[in-house]
Amino acid sequence: MFPTASKKGDPMPSERVQFANDDGETLTAVLDTPEQGPTRACALFAHCFTCSKDLRAAKAISKALADEGFAVLRFDFTGLGESEGEFEDSNFSSNVTDIVAAATFLSSQEDGPSVLIGHSLGGAAVLRAAEQLDSVKAVATIGAPADPQHVTHLLSSSEQEIEESGEAEVTLAGRSFKFKKQFLDDLRDGSIEGCVRGLRRALMIFHSPVDDIVPIENAAILYKLARHPKSFVSLDDADHLLTKTRDAQYVARVLAAWTDRYVE
Repeated sequence: MFPTASKKGDPMPSERVQFANDDGETLTAVLDTPEQGPTRACALFAHCFTCSKDLRAAKAISKALADEGFAVLRFDFTGLGESEGEFEDSNFSSNVTDIVAAATFLSSQEDGPSVLIGHSLGGAAVLRAAEQLDSVKAVATIGAPADPQHVTHLLSSSEQEIEESGEAEVTLAGRSFKFKKQFLDDLRDGSIEGCVRGLRRALMIFHSPVDDIVPIENAAILYKLARHPKSFVSLDDADHLLTKTRDAQYVARVLAAWTDRYVE
């Protein structure tokens, strides 16, 4: 069962939890739950490329959704944050299976996730994972690429070395990561076009028109591919990582209102 606050004014309950991925490695997560009253629905949050569950935006969105009555599980993908495994052996496909593993864990505690939320590449991953999860009624993406291969532009200076040598060290946002050729190969096979066309869940696309990491054109492609019900919300002057807390909280408030139509 989810933790609950003892009385009004108590801090919102957050619980550190762990579960296994498909390879038996331990993934670490935080479960944020409502301060008061029953849980409206369960949501699963997938963080952005090379980020973690503790990114400011991930925490702010999860906590704001908990204030709206949601239980939100945010977790670290394999090899990132507090999760076990080697990042260099992970890829887009393993991100998808990690999401399914997280959803299975949620189902073992309470109802499975009704809502999937994915930030950046995590958005592409939840679009792929949704078809495997019967409990999911709605999917929301934030600054998501229309094709997972989009992230290769971040590796452009080392892509040739990765192809020729099989691996390379790449510095992203001041941190060093090892990428193997299998990561690039997996991205090439990771098209989500078919998944979006056949999603058959309500879709909300959040994107900023000034996103300089994943251009707004990606949102237009996803919206055109998807069937109704689908919605788009412009994030005005927000940056890709939603570093302003007010932007993250806005996403959560809009998302909470939107899901009322689709989630019991």
